[in-house]
Amino acid sequence: MSPSESEFTALRATIASRGTVRMALLPAVIFAWATLAIVVILFGDLPVAALPPLAVLVGGFETINALHVGVERIGRYLQVFYEGQPGGPAWESTAMAAAPRLRGGGVDPLFTVVFCAAAILNMTTALVPEPTALETLIVGGLHAAFLARVARARQMASTQRARELRAFQDTRAAAAAGTLDGEHAAR
Repeated sequence: MSPSESEFTALRATIASRGTVRMALLPAVIFAWATLAIVVILFGDLPVAALPPLAVLVGGFETINALHVGVERIGRYLQVFYEGQPGGPAWESTAMAAAPRLRGGGVDPLFTVVFCAAAILNMTTALVPEPTALETLIVGGLHAAFLARVARARQMASTQRARELRAFQDTRAAAAAGTLDGEHAAR
């Protein structure tokens, strides 16, 4: 197996494993969040007790987002540096070309609806011990910041493929022109 074949195989395996981790991580995060949220409802006597469950949501979302961004980036790398050869791989190019005709499939790779719903429910746990105006402002502001982060990540994910495809194409063109040093200049 040549170095480029082993790189391709390793990167496809990375995509597969990160996709699996992302799918397994969501129920684990939601379970951990729900467990903490129930504890807050039953035993929390301060509105700030809603923050540890929120931290679980934030950590879980950021991990899932990072896994998704990495998978997409690897996919664009493979698309630019490995696809396009006769008889070569074509999954990334084919999937990207078919995507406009496949819209409406309801796929949300970041699970944004789940995370937003959980964050809104989590905010209600802060209301159980009747917060003061300041507590409501602080706890509500942190929840709102998380919801804004989720919305921003969803927006960035919707344009990531096109942006990164252009960036890798530019990198490949620079390498072909000899204006880029590095391992891929020879390809």
